[in-house]
Amino acid sequence: MARISDLIEKFINDLIEEAEGTIEIGRNELADYFNCAPSQINYVLTTRFTTERGYYIESRRGGGGCIKISKLDIDKHRYLNYVFTKKIGPNLNKEKAYSFIDFMCKEDFITEREGKMIKAAIDDNNLAVVPKDLRDEVRASLLKAMLVSALV
Repeated sequence: MARISDLIEKFINDLIEEAEGTIEIGRNELADYFNCAPSQINYVLTTRFTTERGYYIESRRGGGGCIKISKLDIDKHRYLNYVFTKKIGPNLNKEKAYSFIDFMCKEDFITEREGKMIKAAIDDNNLAVVPKDLRDEVRASLLKAMLVSALV
């Protein structure tokens, strides 16, 4: 059974797709629809609709908290340059790395199979021989190398 967060994410993505890129929704109305707390909606928005995943969110306070969500039209090469220089940088934790990989799969920058292989390679279990204080640095280096190889 899917978690409520997954259901909310799918629902919002379906709305965005139908609207061809941008929607405005009420946080409270969405919470009522899913019979959950508005904080659950906030959680989904802040973890699954980020700029790293290709979304822009404008939030208005009051009146039930209207939210405008836009799917960004991303130029693959500019995005990758941005990711490599600004987001990955010299080190990267596992959660952020997985988020980038999921986004790149979703946008068809890499295949699902490539994404799974990259995740396996940069997982903490497979970096166990690397001292803990160096794992995020090694992970960033590996992720950059594998993405470049997959995208060439």
